[in-house]
Amino acid sequence: MTKSNQAYPTDLNDTEWMQIAPYLPEPKTTGRPREIPWREIMNGMFYIVKNGCVWRALPHDLPAWQTVYYYFRLFQKSQRWQELNTIIREGVRVKECREPQASAMIIDSQSAKSAEGGEKIGFDGGKLVRGRKRNLITDTIGLVVLAKVTAANVQDVHAGKEILVELKKRTELITRLQKIFADGGYRGNLLAWVKEELHAEMEIVLKLGDQKGFQVLPKRWVIERTNAWVTRNRRMARDYERLAESSEAFIYILMIRLGLRRLTHS
Repeated sequence: MTKSNQAYPTDLNDTEWMQIAPYLPEPKTTGRPREIPWREIMNGMFYIVKNGCVWRALPHDLPAWQTVYYYFRLFQKSQRWQELNTIIREGVRVKECREPQASAMIIDSQSAKSAEGGEKIGFDGGKLVRGRKRNLITDTIGLVVLAKVTAANVQDVHAGKEILVELKKRTELITRLQKIFADGGYRGNLLAWVKEELHAEMEIVLKLGDQKGFQVLPKRWVIERTNAWVTRNRRMARDYERLAESSEAFIYILMIRLGLRRLTHS
């Protein structure tokens, strides 16, 4: 049986729930016990990111918005969303007969208009967007390895340096890393930095000389598709968050949901 108590398309079915349940926190031995099941709390998270409603507009048959938001922030502060994303991503890769860690990655950014005030807001003069820049590193099947949100006015080469520094700290993610694909915005000193610090090669994939409009480019199309996956979730159609770290958390949440579907698809 693969479906049970699915009131909304974003709800976890039984098979998906079995994949993620072992990695959620065990009940505490002290303090007031948690009354709401993890499955319902996770369903609330997935509903929010997919449907784009405000926290207070969560349907009444899901847990109270205060409960869902509490665990959203708790997991955000403890980096558990990032950890869960890593676990699910590695599971998908193994299912597809790949090594858990990627030997090649892709880096790119996407500017998103901001609907709120808050930290890290800037103007991207190239895209004519006031808001934030979502910087992603993916593997070659498009699953997010790391996400870093900066102000939109931060140049790709500087934002790229920030997220690559974070990647370096996660040594378990770069055990097999040999190459990173990027566009022309990442040219410069960053190539030497990647070679020296990550012991990998950064390959710049440029547009064709006579290219007009959109055209599929080797490797880069993969992360462009990932950007599309992100923006198909209504919460991410614009940047609605006051904190940049909340935007990062939602990227991991939507990728966890996508990964669970791929992990359990026969």
